[in-house]
Amino acid sequence: MKAIVVVDKNWGIGKKNDLLFHLPADMKHFRERTLGKVVVMGSNTLLSFPGGKPLKNRTNIVLWPGGEKREGCIVVGSPEELFREIGRYPADDVFVVGGAMLYRTLLPYCSEAIVTKANADGGAEVFFENLDELPQWSLAEEGAPFEDNGVTIRFCVYRNAGPVRP
Repeated sequence: MKAIVVVDKNWGIGKKNDLLFHLPADMKHFRERTLGKVVVMGSNTLLSFPGGKPLKNRTNIVLWPGGEKREGCIVVGSPEELFREIGRYPADDVFVVGGAMLYRTLLPYCSEAIVTKANADGGAEVFFENLDELPQWSLAEEGAPFEDNGVTIRFCVYRNAGPVRP
């Protein structure tokens, strides 16, 4: 399992249940990585998508305790049910896409984190773990910086030396 996320320079990821920046190159990067794959999210992340609809051409798994069934989604009500559902797919095809609580819960199980770093302060209300400060995580790849919609970004890959097995 992998996490995929955009962070600002403070490892912030969102405010008011929305992204911090509009980054077309990052959206393209996200699509290329996740198309045809499995995306795992919490209910607030699903509801933040246009019309509250799932991402097209992906298997959408939503952790939503007490939540309603949604067309195009596999809704699970507990972490145990989530792990059973995730276990039906190849680990390299599963991407955690948010929100903050789900990232925090599933990060120890991820072998890799695909992080787009924005060199700006987005005024975040919610944050991702600072992988540079976690001893089991290391920066494996770091792309060259470039500008995307007025924000300097770079694509990075972190690896977890000891992912937990569910």
